Amino acid sequence: MAYDDFARRLVTNGLVTDPWLGGEPRFREEPVILSRATMHGMYRAAEAVAEIYNELCLLVADEPALLDSFFCLSPFQKAMWLASQPLWHGIARADVFVTDNDLKFAELNCDTPTGEAEAVVLGELHSSSNPDAIDPNRDLPARFADMAESLVEMVTTRAVQRRAGIVYPTEIPEDLSLVRLYRKTFEARGWEIAVGSPYNLCHDERGLTLFGDPISLMLRHYKTDWWGERTSAWDDEELADKEPLEQAMRAVLSAMLDGSCAIVNPFGSVVPQNKRAMAFMWEQMDRFSCDAQEVIHRHVPITRRLEAFDREQLEREKAEWVLKSDYGAEGDEVIVGRAVTDEMWRASLAHARKGRWIAQRYFKAHEGPHGESVNHGVFLVAGEACGLYARVQAGPTDDHALSAAVLIEE
Repeated sequence: MAYDDFARRLVTNGLVTDPWLGGEPRFREEPVILSRATMHGMYRAAEAVAEIYNELCLLVADEPALLDSFFCLSPFQKAMWLASQPLWHGIARADVFVTDNDLKFAELNCDTPTGEAEAVVLGELHSSSNPDAIDPNRDLPARFADMAESLVEMVTTRAVQRRAGIVYPTEIPEDLSLVRLYRKTFEARGWEIAVGSPYNLCHDERGLTLFGDPISLMLRHYKTDWWGERTSAWDDEELADKEPLEQAMRAVLSAMLDGSCAIVNPFGSVVPQNKRAMAFMWEQMDRFSCDAQEVIHRHVPITRRLEAFDREQLEREKAEWVLKSDYGAEGDEVIVGRAVTDEMWRASLAHARKGRWIAQRYFKAHEGPHGESVNHGVFLVAGEACGLYARVQAGPTDDHALSAAVLIEE
């Protein structure tokens, strides 16, 4: 009954409407409490890691052959990068864990990060009853909107109409809370908002249109790997829907070329979102600045392309490694060696499609009394940390993790 009351309060403002998942609670009632020093440590580390990703993007821009030789991008993925470079970042979520050996980063989700709405709603709910604590997400929506409006001013060459389009997979309801947050934030600033999918985009003499009306800002919450050609990360599986979204991509790229519309996040995120970026950091370490090399050693787990790894070593050291596909999400196409059987591990190694996987050194996060660890999601806007989202779960983070508020002690 206590969670029922919490859930009722959670849905009051209309952003989050799904406090249960499969009949089980989706949120944790107790907030995660951090000291101000811990928050600043996570913020500085996340910003430093984002700087490494920016260095990587500049290296790839200078050597486009890497798109094929290292990242194994498809033709449409290469088109996204080449049309957008060096723009790749708007908002990102760095997933940070506390370990005995410093902070470790599982990934930097810079393509279509989620959790912003949950973080904002939980922060508002808990800070009202904890007056001595600080809500780190209180300025997150405004910072995001400031960044998007600045990008519109920077990249558009036509007279700007304050009409934005939120483009997302309309058949998937999980991220509707984020769509509601974006709509609420931008409408409060005088923007007219349209909502649709890539299939509703066109381009004409007025620029990019969504449902026939021109937009000067496209808030993209449709993954880059879904815009391009789609193939399974497993060599013994075929996907039913493999064709790229050619018409939608032509419309968007045309709008980018004629300066009629800004895209957030930029399509350049197709490179840093690829988890082989972390392998590039370790395999091409000497190409990074001295400061970046220090940050990689401190915060990025040892990572290699799977095809560059000795398979026998991976079989022997199963408990020490995690397999991740290039664009797989948390809990999806992530194989934790110590959490699966020997048979599943060998099968994963045998059927991982070449050019699509990395092997990353396992790290043990600090755990609570029930074996639960906290995945701290640090939100970065234009390279600056400005929010925190927590997910609590025993074992690897997946859809069953409990979202929790983060509060900062005064």
